Amino acid sequence: MKIGILIPQFPGQTHIFFWREILELEKMGGSVALFSTRPPPSALIAHDWSDAAIARTTYLVDMAPANAALALARAPLAALRRDLRAEPRAFARDVVLSLPAARRLVLACRARGITHVHAHSCGRAALICALANRMFGLSYSLTLHGALADYGPGQGFKWRHAAFGCAVSRRLIRDLKATLGPDLPDDLHLQPMGVDTDVLSRDAPYRPPDPGQPLQLFSCGRLNRLKGHQDLLQALRHLRESGLDARLEIAGEDDNGGSGFRIELQADIARLGLEDHVTLLGAIDAGAVRDHLQQAHLFVLATWHEALGVAYMEAMSMGVPTIGTETGGVPELITSGRDGLLVPPRDPETLACAIGELATDPARLAALSKAGRARVIENFSSARGARTLIDALTGT
Repeated sequence: MKIGILIPQFPGQTHIFFWREILELEKMGGSVALFSTRPPPSALIAHDWSDAAIARTTYLVDMAPANAALALARAPLAALRRDLRAEPRAFARDVVLSLPAARRLVLACRARGITHVHAHSCGRAALICALANRMFGLSYSLTLHGALADYGPGQGFKWRHAAFGCAVSRRLIRDLKATLGPDLPDDLHLQPMGVDTDVLSRDAPYRPPDPGQPLQLFSCGRLNRLKGHQDLLQALRHLRESGLDARLEIAGEDDNGGSGFRIELQADIARLGLEDHVTLLGAIDAGAVRDHLQQAHLFVLATWHEALGVAYMEAMSMGVPTIGTETGGVPELITSGRDGLLVPPRDPETLACAIGELATDPARLAALSKAGRARVIENFSSARGARTLIDALTGT
């Protein structure tokens, strides 16, 4: 079975779960062609598999005059008319920018004998696929990875012509049905992201901190205000003021390669007097993330909103007790008190209390370590998303 996978700005710093799914598809006998809009900024290309991924990815941004003119001549104006009238002007701009990429996608698929493309985005990647469908009949599907409002206008057009659709959480499926209703394809699937639990396993059993030993906290996520790193810094300040010797490492970079939100975080670290207790690691590869998780006593991500949370899965797979926030689809992954803890978002004091209570309860830390890994093994392996795609494509 041949399938195209379209991922925007691939391979980015958070794209490890896409790569895992691609490898699983190939293990299951699929032949995968990779497409992307454009490469990410060089500072965000951090994985040991990035070069291999780039080498096999076809990048679709092509504004050559000839390609743009031929694409514009095939613009599906009749199919777009209703949406162009109803949507803001930004949608018309997105259509014009996406038409050349849609033509390029179709030509590449025809050359490789590919008849279906799955877009792992509901932004411009989904629009490219929908235009390719209306212009040339290319079959496509798409996965929603976060709040629909984050992916721009024209969602009705993007979903209306898809062969099937997926979302990474039940909450997102409910939101899709409430928002788009009749514009959705009949075939909708739950397709949570997943991790390789064989690779993400410990070399030695988890050990809670010894008495008097500093508490090692680890967090992993893009440096973005919505990830709540600033709240975690506030919580760390509370912990240290209460007498708990806690240290924090944060893996991830901002979307500008270090010249964006990272600067604000560095200022917060200095203002809170945490320069000797917080390390910003930047964008690091999956192997380095695994190494840091293996040394951590506790994983914390204080995100304000999260569709599901691969970083939580990675920590739980590694048997690291995990604290997340009760937002988005995170409660579908973490059952608070059973296989991790959930706290309200934007609440540094409650977060500090949760960390402090766990730090002094080694038996509870050990129990959460075991339960978290068991939860991911049972429900969130990387093979699940690949199997969902294959089953949807084959009608099984």
